[in-house]
Amino acid sequence: MAVNQSAPAATVVPVLVYADPAKAVEWLCEAFGFVERLRVEHGGAVVHAQLIVADGAIMLGRQGAEFRPPRGGEVPQYVHVTVEDVDRHFERATAAGARIVNPPHDMPFGERQYSAEDPEGHRWVFSQHVADVPPEQWGAKLATR
Repeated sequence: MAVNQSAPAATVVPVLVYADPAKAVEWLCEAFGFVERLRVEHGGAVVHAQLIVADGAIMLGRQGAEFRPPRGGEVPQYVHVTVEDVDRHFERATAAGARIVNPPHDMPFGERQYSAEDPEGHRWVFSQHVADVPPEQWGAKLATR
């Protein structure tokens, strides 16, 4: 596969829409530990940015005619991010003013998670692997193809 310096290396890259991408980049880096990889500005305004964390990535775009941030109370999707220490990550996000939806808690499928909302209403779930639990043990089964 060819390498493209203009694109994140991750296989799946969510693209989130923000009214103010520059402000969102600053906040996401401070609160959630992302690192800015690339930005595009037009007329002095950020219209696109790429952020990375570990081997994952997200892109941010500016709201426009067909794209908009979530409306109050809407949760049309969320971004799931695996972190090494969910409790430490939670403390960082809380200190930066993240709206905590659910504090850290252990899940039956072997993850410790918390969920938060950023200032423009995007929902985030941060998760730490804490145990290897067979899917059947918590009510799931692996799909067969």
